[in-house]
Amino acid sequence: AGYVGGPSMAVIADKCPSLKVTVVDLDEQKIKNWNDSNLDKLPVYEPGLKEIIERRRGGNLFFSSDINNAISSSDMIFLSVNTPTKTTGLGAGEASDLKYIESSARQVAKHAKGETIVVEKSTIPVKTAETIQKILKTSKNQQDSDNNNKIFHVLSNPEFLAEGTAISDLYNPSRVLIGGDNEKAINCLY
Repeated sequence: AGYVGGPSMAVIADKCPSLKVTVVDLDEQKIKNWNDSNLDKLPVYEPGLKEIIERRRGGNLFFSSDINNAISSSDMIFLSVNTPTKTTGLGAGEASDLKYIESSARQVAKHAKGETIVVEKSTIPVKTAETIQKILKTSKNQQDSDNNNKIFHVLSNPEFLAEGTAISDLYNPSRVLIGGDNEKAINCLY
């Protein structure tokens, strides 16, 4: 529910009113701010965002800290998480720390049901989708509560948002990149 996830999902909800979009975050205060009736308390400021939240929140756009339930009820999951620079070990001070994306992928692997499209949408290094795929494959033979095998399709959809123009960038992108190895999943996103 941060700078990438909040606005991106708000615009998807605005452009696709027939879809239910739930934005989740571990930070309960951040979710409380997204749900606050005072739109000046939104945790992200972007011109035009307040108007979208006002139009869509409670209709087809929801904000929750119940991550596991949101995962288990979703057909498509966007991973938009913080990717700080590593502070220790190989690549310290230079490379991205993927602990949050890896943790998110493990949570998706544990709680998803049936066939799920997982979209990496963060400022993360090239080939991160392969890491996500490996994590999800470790659960591939697990069954969900309905005894259905879990099937995951991983897509990469990098974001190119600029602060101050993110909403405009989302409505009128200069470029859209979608990559993956399953054409059906790619067509669902596109």
